[in-house]
Amino acid sequence: MATTISTTTYEPNPLLDFSGLPRFATILPSHIQPAMKQLIDEANETIAGLSAAAAPPTWQNFVIPLDDAHERLSRAWGIVGHLNGVLNSSEIREAYNGALPAVTQYWTSVSQNLALYNCFKLLLQTTTSTPPTHPSTPAPTPAPTPALKAALTAAQRTVVENEVRDFKLGGAELNDEKKARYQTVQEELSTLMSTFNDNVLDATNAFAHLVTDEIELVGLPADAVQAAKEAAQKDNQAGWKFTLHAPSYMPAMQYANSRALRETLYRAYVTRASELGSDDKWDNTSVISRMLALRRESARLLGFETFAELSLATKMANTPDEVIAFLIDMAAKAKPFAVNDWTALTAFAVESKYVEQAQDVAAWDVAYLSEKLREQCYEFSDLEVKQYFPEPQVLSGLFRVVETIYGVKMTPAKTDVWHPDARFFDVRNADGGLVGQFYLDLYARDAKRGGAWMDDAINRRRVASGVQHPVAFLTCNFSPPAVVSVGRNSDGRHLDAPALFTHDEVITLFHEFGHGLHQLLTEVDELSISGINGVEWDAVELPSQIMENFCWEWDVLKHMTRHADTGEPLPRALFDKMIAAKNFQAGMGFVRQLEFALFDMRLHSDFDAARATPMQLIADVRAEVAVVPSPAFNRMPNSFGHIFGGGYAAGYYSYKWAEVLSADAYALFEEAGVLSAETGARFRREVLARGGSRPALESFMAFRGRKPESDALLRHNGMKQAA
Repeated sequence: MATTISTTTYEPNPLLDFSGLPRFATILPSHIQPAMKQLIDEANETIAGLSAAAAPPTWQNFVIPLDDAHERLSRAWGIVGHLNGVLNSSEIREAYNGALPAVTQYWTSVSQNLALYNCFKLLLQTTTSTPPTHPSTPAPTPAPTPALKAALTAAQRTVVENEVRDFKLGGAELNDEKKARYQTVQEELSTLMSTFNDNVLDATNAFAHLVTDEIELVGLPADAVQAAKEAAQKDNQAGWKFTLHAPSYMPAMQYANSRALRETLYRAYVTRASELGSDDKWDNTSVISRMLALRRESARLLGFETFAELSLATKMANTPDEVIAFLIDMAAKAKPFAVNDWTALTAFAVESKYVEQAQDVAAWDVAYLSEKLREQCYEFSDLEVKQYFPEPQVLSGLFRVVETIYGVKMTPAKTDVWHPDARFFDVRNADGGLVGQFYLDLYARDAKRGGAWMDDAINRRRVASGVQHPVAFLTCNFSPPAVVSVGRNSDGRHLDAPALFTHDEVITLFHEFGHGLHQLLTEVDELSISGINGVEWDAVELPSQIMENFCWEWDVLKHMTRHADTGEPLPRALFDKMIAAKNFQAGMGFVRQLEFALFDMRLHSDFDAARATPMQLIADVRAEVAVVPSPAFNRMPNSFGHIFGGGYAAGYYSYKWAEVLSADAYALFEEAGVLSAETGARFRREVLARGGSRPALESFMAFRGRKPESDALLRHNGMKQAA
């Protein structure tokens, strides 16, 4: 049975136990700050010893001890960060934010440690006439020696080269005054990111709209109505409670006939954490302004003109201009299709007498009208399709795909978890050998930040006892099962109906599982380049996006669907309709992603805060690429967690950049048969297994046999131009 976090004290501190999996059943908020302090102290002791060592640094006497100390700190902090994201309480948040400055300060100080920097340089180079300078003393760059280079494996050499690069980008070569300022900037930035996320979560949780007139529910699916009723009952209220969490918000926007209800929810959603929101204490406007200033300052301290230039120093793309040109080129190809989509939607709104004139279509009408238009054009609805995707069948189908193409087996396993909804699985090779493990937490909760993501719990590395297998967290925010009994099991307990997923949610699950496979199927033994570690950020979406394509294959869906009431699989006729509608409004969706990416890149490159605000910038970008009008009160930047609360700053373009790679790579599956074990083995060997041990472009070319081409992406989106 799943275990929740205990309320009783447990000693010793479970965050300091690295003998196995995280001990979620015994972790308390009170453990967090003491554990972080001890691990930072231990890491500092390790660094002091390494810096004072008389012997020249080697992989064994320098890198491994440093990795050992840093892995312990990273694993413990990763657990804390995970809990802050999926089980956010005032106690956990306070403990997390209390430890955050010290953790940030430590990592910044490490990145600026000249002794460590020199040690890594000495692993690549040595002198031929004089002994190496003591690593704690700054020294001129010595001449290379082939014998020393030969002592490092190719993977180890990549690690050391990455470290030398990252020390430069971390400020190791700055003078003392600039180092101190850089460290202060990094500490404040980490605090601001946490504040940004807290503000969005608090603003989301604070909103509730109670419906008391049943007529406002017309059009809504039965499960959405039931969930709203249960939410109201939890508050001891009569009626139906709607919130801004995706399982409540999305069905209302897509199906509710009540335009007033949709407008109320939309307005609240797009003004979250802004000056127009319900409480200005959650306003992220000043947080964004300060973050932008600090990011630019940090870049300039390191010799870059803009934060975008700094961000791209470790990515596939070379310059902000290159990225912007890529996005504008994609926009030029996609916008005509987006205009056609919008014209068709507004014409439908007028023809159906929903509005008198096309310009009367509002932002809160788009999802609703789009669903109605799709029903008319293709004679099916998302709600109809949803009935064929009960959770057990979806997971079984997902596992079947992965097992078929990658030759692994997923089986349920038992361990401590943080919430009864969370589950745990083993991943094993055909011979039964353990490859990795993962946690799966699918449902939305008030104490859980929105969105879907994969994160690492434990990374693969080779240790004295053998290979340490990787462990991943897979997190989504889907609608939980409705509390509806569908019978009793053998011991008399009620059985609840399983959760039903929309096809979009199925795609999201496959996407995140692709990230998980990248983490779990690595065969790299060096910690900092195993799994997704060391992979260029604009290529990290390749394994996740390639998995999305399987959600559109008949040989996949016919095995992963079962109607919630009849038990029948998805009819081929309905599948054909889904395929016909696959690229319905693809142009609108495409340019919306370009809008986000252009806003992000320009915000972090040529944006001048003295002359404009982020809201003025997003308005300019929308005028250039968007087709759906946004109301003046829309404050999208204030809840744009990817770039202000996550790792996508000056990197959101990577979704489209990697989509070129994924569409082109998937074309090889299409040529060989989408469930080709041979092609899957090749992708596993050349991409998933290699992690960050070589440049992503080399891994792609080793799989595909050539450089990437964009034709497949346009074709997959129904936007391939006629010759």
